[in-house]
Amino acid sequence: MAMKSKVLIVGGTGYLGKRLVKASLAQGHETFVLHREEIGVDIEKVQMLLSFKQQGAHLVIGSFNDHQSLVKVVKLVDVVICAISGVHIRSHQILLQLKLVDAIKEAGNVKRFLPSEFGTDPARKENAMEPGRVTFDDKMVVRRATEEAGIPFTYISANCFAGYFLGGLCQPGFILPSREQVRLLGDGNQKAIYVDEDDIATYSIKTIDDPRTLNKTVYIRPPQNILSLREVVQIWEKLIGKELLKSSISEQEFLAIMKEQDYAEQVGLTHYYHVCYEGCLANFEIGDGAEEATKLYPEVKYTTVEEYMTRYL
Repeated sequence: MAMKSKVLIVGGTGYLGKRLVKASLAQGHETFVLHREEIGVDIEKVQMLLSFKQQGAHLVIGSFNDHQSLVKVVKLVDVVICAISGVHIRSHQILLQLKLVDAIKEAGNVKRFLPSEFGTDPARKENAMEPGRVTFDDKMVVRRATEEAGIPFTYISANCFAGYFLGGLCQPGFILPSREQVRLLGDGNQKAIYVDEDDIATYSIKTIDDPRTLNKTVYIRPPQNILSLREVVQIWEKLIGKELLKSSISEQEFLAIMKEQDYAEQVGLTHYYHVCYEGCLANFEIGDGAEEATKLYPEVKYTTVEEYMTRYL
């Protein structure tokens, strides 16, 4: 049996990063987690890093401000996965990855790079609205740099993180589902795709040694999780045994409200707009240059929307 790749996770203490570390270890990869020397008194981050170490991961020190430290760490591994944040309400660090690309290029040993993608496919968002398009534009800058450097890659398009979208029934600003009411965005009939964050990590790690995913985009589209907002609400109503009071917000109202928010909020709301009013995640067929994760890895039992929602009961 072929040796499993050694994996470096950058952003390993983040929302998705910690799940990637866990999935990498679970799938038998020697796993390295990058961290800065100067953590200060961020006790939760330190405790998380120590728990990774207890589970068998190697902690390695490096900094985006120290090119040679990155090169040295990258030389230890076969695969680099970056999960630094691209969410403006947290921190938007996507272009920092250009320093990682430079290090990977100089090191010359990396067999696969997974940059911080994991959402909507940015290659399909050339007509995205301001200011939210900055997320897609920045990701495309990183893609171009990766490809121009000749670095082998896989891009993961995981659609909607379940915690953000299912948790709040697609209500911007909410991550717990109401038991009383819901505002449908538009008619609530546009399909979106919801994926458990642990499943995103599992599928992502599956791709790294798979020749079928080399230099391709992999979409995660669990068939049972391609649902409209109305269908998601129906699942929640069934679970709680009562009907929610429903209202709706028109496209025009949504855009007017969006314009009144600060920049970071506008970026996030733009993404809700594309997903919930345009149906941008599910309104196209995956072409020849891409793969779909649940078809590649039928052995993975993914979490359905209904199973995910039971945690809120």
